[in-house]
Amino acid sequence: MSNQFLWVIFPYVCMAVFIVGHIFRYRHDQFGWTAKSSEFIEKKQLMIGSLLFHIGIIPVILGHVAGLGIPKEWTRALGVSDHMYHMGAVWGGGFFGVVTLAGMLILTARRFTHRNVRKLSSASDMIVNSLLLFIVFIGVYASLVTNNLNPGFDYRDSISVWFRSLLIFRPEAGYMAAAPLTFKLHILSGFLIFAMWPFTRLVHVWSVPLNYAGRSYILYRRSPAKAGKR
Repeated sequence: MSNQFLWVIFPYVCMAVFIVGHIFRYRHDQFGWTAKSSEFIEKKQLMIGSLLFHIGIIPVILGHVAGLGIPKEWTRALGVSDHMYHMGAVWGGGFFGVVTLAGMLILTARRFTHRNVRKLSSASDMIVNSLLLFIVFIGVYASLVTNNLNPGFDYRDSISVWFRSLLIFRPEAGYMAAAPLTFKLHILSGFLIFAMWPFTRLVHVWSVPLNYAGRSYILYRRSPAKAGKR
């Protein structure tokens, strides 16, 4: 029963909340659809942490999509051996995972230790930062440590098959029984962040500022009275 809840019910509930929550947020809270940038308070750590995070997270996401969504038979047909794929996934994914982790460490430390940034942050900001840091850390640990400690385990024979069974609405929880704990924690926390997504500043991911290229310049002028006093 616990396997059914963790690997069937919980993922579907999280994704349902993800979809319905975004629709509700967009319809009823468009003015709150923002990243609430704190750049004007502290810029250096934000720039470094954000750059590292975004450089790392894009290859990490693409790696997850390929690893979970593409059966190993397809990569074999393209001439990619299992060993070659495994080495690329572990070391390539591990490298970009470490880059992402470094960015998240800087961003999380900045939010918790910088007094003015912390004052500007809501409870959801603190929780999201902490959860993202945990997800990235446990993912890097699973990739670089767990994979080497369990050489006989291949996530494409278990986790990937389970994930694709969810997508076609024929869930097979049994595939997750033999998965190492670190992989399980990474997956569960990943689904949890999807459930929290619509109710946090993460919604800004879907806002592409295409209108910036054609908008008018914003002019800032100093108040004459204040300028005279100075």
